[in-house]
Amino acid sequence: MGKVKDNAGPLARRPDNSAFKQQRLPAWSPMLTASTVLPFFYCLALLCMLLGVWLLITVQGTQELKMDYTEAGTCDRCFEKRQNVSNALQTCDCQVIFPIENTLKGDVFFYYGLRNFHQNLRRYMDSRDDRQMVGRKQSLKNPSSYCETFSRDQNGVPIAPCGAVANSMFNDSFTLVYHRPEGVAVQVPLFRKGITWYTDKNIKYRNPPKGNQTLAQAFQGTVKPLYWQKPVYELDPSDPNNNGFINDDLIVWMREAAFPNFKKLYGILDRSSEPFQEGLPAGNYSIHISYNYPVQYFRGRKEVVLTTVSWFGGQNRFLPVAYLVTSSLVFLLAVILTVIWWNFGKDGKNMEE
Repeated sequence: MGKVKDNAGPLARRPDNSAFKQQRLPAWSPMLTASTVLPFFYCLALLCMLLGVWLLITVQGTQELKMDYTEAGTCDRCFEKRQNVSNALQTCDCQVIFPIENTLKGDVFFYYGLRNFHQNLRRYMDSRDDRQMVGRKQSLKNPSSYCETFSRDQNGVPIAPCGAVANSMFNDSFTLVYHRPEGVAVQVPLFRKGITWYTDKNIKYRNPPKGNQTLAQAFQGTVKPLYWQKPVYELDPSDPNNNGFINDDLIVWMREAAFPNFKKLYGILDRSSEPFQEGLPAGNYSIHISYNYPVQYFRGRKEVVLTTVSWFGGQNRFLPVAYLVTSSLVFLLAVILTVIWWNFGKDGKNMEE
């Protein structure tokens, strides 16, 4: 019989003798010298500086007006009224008068803002039922345990939408009025729909299937959240297609903010009619507010923001300033390395000497 070949020797598992498996592929190992490193640092500092200046000029081209209305104008009485929990479901209307000194040209965005409201708390963010928000009947009748203690009312009836996020939905409403020089008051038209992300409006939020029923019948067997004044199927009485879980204001609110001071889009200026075709003209304005949202319990403040935008967004100077600071630090490091090289390494001697 022939001798059996032994495949268990020390070379049996050796990789193939190829350039890839034997690590013989060509490679480039740059030599980091002062003549290559220092120009790179100076070029990087110049690039960051140019980007920072460019973005800063872009941001400076936007216009923004902020106004805290928590206790401004006639809203002070509403602020005091909201300190009593028993008045939570009672409406209170107020008005704030303010000027716009320079015309806000182009598209103008109307935001409401909150301060010291922490939407980024983990337990708060988890307190929602996303399956319910896509219209699943089973989740509508049996809310997720994540919604506790805002899943059912005191009688055990399921809440729609459930959870702390929906329960704390911002519910102040605004009417912006322009007072023309001739003394005529004109309501500023705002687009109140189309202010959400496309994926939110068309994918993440859907109403329960209703068939031949009305939307109210589709939500039958549920109740509104504890601090809401209207059930979810009556959020926008003027538009039946903007009710339920696909209401724009609800969708905007349900996208939690990352910081305690934030603003959320309320409307966009409709520039189809005079005198707003060029934007918001300079002059006197007033905001009529349905003051419903209490902020005393978390020591917060409320504000409205009128702003124009550029391709870069609103008036946010963080990124331009970050580029300029980075440019300064890189330039300072480059200068320090240049001084070290000039004193110790220019003639090729070791720095240890």
